[in-house]
Amino acid sequence: MNDKKVSITELGDPRKPHGKAGAEMLAGMNTHHSPVTEWALGFFDFNDNDRVLDIGCGGGETINKISKRLNNSTVLGVDYSELSVKLSMEHNASDVESGKVRIIEASVEKLPFDDNYFEKIITVESFYFWPDPQENLKEVYRVLAKSGRFLIVADINGDAELDEDDIEGVQKYQLFNPTLEEFRILLENAGFKDIKIHTQEGKKWVCAEGNK
Repeated sequence: MNDKKVSITELGDPRKPHGKAGAEMLAGMNTHHSPVTEWALGFFDFNDNDRVLDIGCGGGETINKISKRLNNSTVLGVDYSELSVKLSMEHNASDVESGKVRIIEASVEKLPFDDNYFEKIITVESFYFWPDPQENLKEVYRVLAKSGRFLIVADINGDAELDEDDIEGVQKYQLFNPTLEEFRILLENAGFKDIKIHTQEGKKWVCAEGNK
């Protein structure tokens, strides 16, 4: 990170983005997180009538990528940052207007959806900040449909060889950065089955998959 980016991240608060710095940070995240998101979405076998949820939707680019892959599906996003909800809606304005996309201010601690509602759920670069990861995963499991699939996506993991910037970021922002085995245990304890931990050669990326 250069000095400007560090300043923007600190001022914008990646845990709960706000203000002008938060808006600039979220725009950068839309670009920076795009490659790992594209990779992870390849583990979804989308059906056109799927209901899909993005938890911690940030700047809205993951929702945009999912929406482009589907014609008749409903794509929902949740974030507990008011700014993230606003910018995600702006980023997906035409789909929000048509009703294809809905974005709600809510926390993973209590998702405002019925049991067994979503065929696909994803969270990209937000699991680091979940307030109680083990309990929160049980809430995700609750709203995931039977035979549904859930993906946790991050561009670093606890087994990767992190550089100085990565280590500084983990420490400064108190990121929850599980090892690959810890991802497996967390998903198992929440009730998920057929768990797969995907990695990409030459990258620090992880996509932890749990099914119901």
